[in-house]
Amino acid sequence: MSARPPTSGLRWRPAAYVLLGAAVVLFGVGIVLRSPVPVLLAFPLLLAPLSAGLFGPRTSPPVRVEGRTDGSGRSVRVTELFTPEPPVRPEALEVAVAVPPGVTEDRPPEKVVRDGYLRLTLAWSVPDPTVMTVPAPDVIWRDPLGLVERRALVDASDLFVERYPPELHRAGAVRLRRTLALPGETMSRSVGESGEFYGIREASPGDPPRRINWRATARAGRRLVNEYALDRTGDLLILLDTRPTSLGPAVDGRLLAVSRGAAFGLAEAFLREKSRVGIASYGEFLRAVPLATGRTQRVRLRTLLLETTVADLPGPAERCAVALRRYYPPNTTTVILSPLASEEQLDLVSHVRRRGFPTVVLSPSYLPMMARRTNLVEEDEALAARFARLTRREEVARMWRDAPVVDWEDYWSLGGFVDFLRRPAARERGG
Repeated sequence: MSARPPTSGLRWRPAAYVLLGAAVVLFGVGIVLRSPVPVLLAFPLLLAPLSAGLFGPRTSPPVRVEGRTDGSGRSVRVTELFTPEPPVRPEALEVAVAVPPGVTEDRPPEKVVRDGYLRLTLAWSVPDPTVMTVPAPDVIWRDPLGLVERRALVDASDLFVERYPPELHRAGAVRLRRTLALPGETMSRSVGESGEFYGIREASPGDPPRRINWRATARAGRRLVNEYALDRTGDLLILLDTRPTSLGPAVDGRLLAVSRGAAFGLAEAFLREKSRVGIASYGEFLRAVPLATGRTQRVRLRTLLLETTVADLPGPAERCAVALRRYYPPNTTTVILSPLASEEQLDLVSHVRRRGFPTVVLSPSYLPMMARRTNLVEEDEALAARFARLTRREEVARMWRDAPVVDWEDYWSLGGFVDFLRRPAARERGG
């Protein structure tokens, strides 16, 4: 819960200054004309702003806010309920929520006043996958005439927008290697039929024949095997490269926002399957959340992602690789999220792999963002796009010598990446 303290006392609005100015003018006219009529007319105009402040709340009125976010894909709907404490009525509240950078409004906010509360509905669109916090609402009490106002004391819970490609929901079914045994938390990785039944999945080349579910195979027409709870263990490290590149702060920021969305979706998928997940970000220095599982770990990971920004200065790749060994055991399956847009980012993969971390690179491509910024004629734009694509292909090909790379151009689709993770032979190539 977060509460915003009052930042100012009673404030007069422009309408109050207009009334006070009119009262002064009428007083002056009455004195010049030596007539009591203008003076009598000035008294109501002078008393109106004063009485509005006296009959309103003497301090910042407390307002309790309850909200939720829903929607899917690019669509985001934010619903918040504002409940003031009596005698303040919800009709007297003016609410404003700032639109986060990069987010567009689909339609103006909808305000509905019910018995005792005010409901505000916001319809937004996010262009790319992201994890962000909904800005705290700005609530102001105003008198019915609109002459004075006070800032309310808001008691609201934090709201988050979490958007990532839907294919990541099934990423948690990937079997990860276990790197550290913790009795009571991490179970054995030996393949067998002991343990609690978990579900049915498609067969992979390494599954023994005794695990085939023949009845389900006959119904589906393809080989299906039983899966047990003891196989739902493993460790995953997600590393975000937040060092600046020559693409510019705007493009670097958007690429990092996309990476944060993918990192959170990937972590949530594996946490749902009881795997241990850790997230680290590397700019000038390493910031890490150690491996763990559970709901608390989900909050830790999201907090780190929300605090991650593009670094001011790039740190050397070797520093990141050395620091990783302080937080994570070797042989932890590692997914590096990096746009691979600079030599420093290209060197990171080889250093991490040499330190004993089997690595897979998910690289959000900068080509779609660079294409939106070009203002060239059609022929020159096609030539520039082809040259940029060839350069990008060469960068990705260089990385394949050190670790598998998935070039991510369609930010709302990661089906190819999830299918790649489901192939153990290809995934372990970076080990």
